[in-house]
Amino acid sequence: MGRKSSKAKEKKQKRLEERAAMDAVCAKVDAANRLGDPLEAFPVFKKYDRNGVSIECKRVSGLEPATVDWAFDLTKTNMQTMYEQSEWGWKDREKREEMTDDRAWYLIAWENSSVPVAFSHFRFDVECGDEVLYCYEVQLESKVRRKGLGKFLIQILQLMANSTQMKKVMLTVFKHNHGAYQFFREALQFEIDDSSPSMSGCCGEDCSYEILSRRTKFGDSQHSHAGGHCGGCCH
Repeated sequence: MGRKSSKAKEKKQKRLEERAAMDAVCAKVDAANRLGDPLEAFPVFKKYDRNGVSIECKRVSGLEPATVDWAFDLTKTNMQTMYEQSEWGWKDREKREEMTDDRAWYLIAWENSSVPVAFSHFRFDVECGDEVLYCYEVQLESKVRRKGLGKFLIQILQLMANSTQMKKVMLTVFKHNHGAYQFFREALQFEIDDSSPSMSGCCGEDCSYEILSRRTKFGDSQHSHAGGHCGGCCH
């Protein structure tokens, strides 16, 4: 009976430790989501001087309806064909619901403080037990591409992930979106995440996407999980 009782106590203690660890993860995510403006700590990044572009960070609830419509239309223009070439397909209603979810945050790049030219939709969330900043979209108008603005937005996400003690920045990218895949893997040094289908050993070759991630200074390189989340795709 003594051995059995000891094992039961060990299991209970392990459950308590796991619960405490998850509570700590959720507390960090909740704290990040309570911020008024995660970009406020980095005022120098509110200007992208090379192109006279200003950057702001807001919850989706703080955006004008016209700005939300612009973001959706730009995403549809840039990504509908990519989605239709995947197993997901494109559905207006589902994408709009994703982009207007209460948890959604937006980085918006404005030209002359009045014309939106690029954005990133992201969330502070829990993925496979880790606190993460998940990038759902990075979309740019054609006139501002290849000027470093997309890289600048991702660098801001990385800064905010570090400042809020998230473990990594994550995103989903289509394998057939070769430009975006190369951009994240080579220019930004994102790695294939352990939760990506190609790493889990389950139907990886049949999936049209990879989950990529880049760890922050709070990330533990020994920490890995199987199974994952499929958010929006980045472009």
